Amino acid sequence: MHIKSYKGTKILGKTATYCILISASMICLFPFLWMVSTSFKETAQIYKMPPGLFPENPTLNNFIEGWQGADFALFFKNSALVTLFATLGTVLSSSIVAYGFARFKSRLSPFLFIVLLGTMMLPTQVTLIPQYLLYYKLKLIDTYWPLIIPSWVGGGAFNIFLFVQFFRTLPKEFDEAAKIDGANSLQVFLKILLPAVRPVMLAVLVMALVYNWNDFFSPLIYLNSSNKFTIAIGLQFFKGSQGNVKIGEMLAMSLVSLLPVMAVFATCQKYFIQGIKMSGMKG
Repeated sequence: MHIKSYKGTKILGKTATYCILISASMICLFPFLWMVSTSFKETAQIYKMPPGLFPENPTLNNFIEGWQGADFALFFKNSALVTLFATLGTVLSSSIVAYGFARFKSRLSPFLFIVLLGTMMLPTQVTLIPQYLLYYKLKLIDTYWPLIIPSWVGGGAFNIFLFVQFFRTLPKEFDEAAKIDGANSLQVFLKILLPAVRPVMLAVLVMALVYNWNDFFSPLIYLNSSNKFTIAIGLQFFKGSQGNVKIGEMLAMSLVSLLPVMAVFATCQKYFIQGIKMSGMKG
């Protein structure tokens, strides 16, 4: 009797847990579902009260007019260019810095690593003015360099931390065996260690790609010419001079801009989760 009661309580607990998780998932997914639905609605239905979730007469006009109303092909090209070079720089520079912290020791290594992690507590606004003045003196304002250069000089403290944690799980005997065979430190990094950390490398790649593709703040600060705008800035073209917003077209183009990111995340999801999980196996 006691066993049956225990099983019944366990089943009831699992049922309640799944109900809570499903409810929370629906709450999180509702804005996305609303965006998808509104993208296919006619203008009159968008402003209809009370609003309906599903479009009465689905249409593609929002996608067609949104794509033609602003030069979104150019915005896509600009975003792809910035994202490509910034993501590549993030993966390469953060892995190199992490290799130094994980494999080369000195008296200052612990202190420098703590300082590195401490930079994650600095808000972006704290360093914004000095960075802007630096790029202004270098005459790099209204170019893509301010969006790309930071990725090539460290790649971010969090990304370095992930690589360091993963490198520390690899036995140092790998390095020693390679050096006995005549490999130098760079060859050990490129041919031995880097292939072994592919899961965390893909995790960093996905996070960097999503961040750079969706970044709104940096292009807003450093880009002035409309022909250099990225997608995040280009979406502002749907806001009229009187404050009127073409909601249908804006949401349609927002949905289109999400497709590349969703495709990459769906493809690399397994490696992304594995990289995050394994990076915490050893401190």
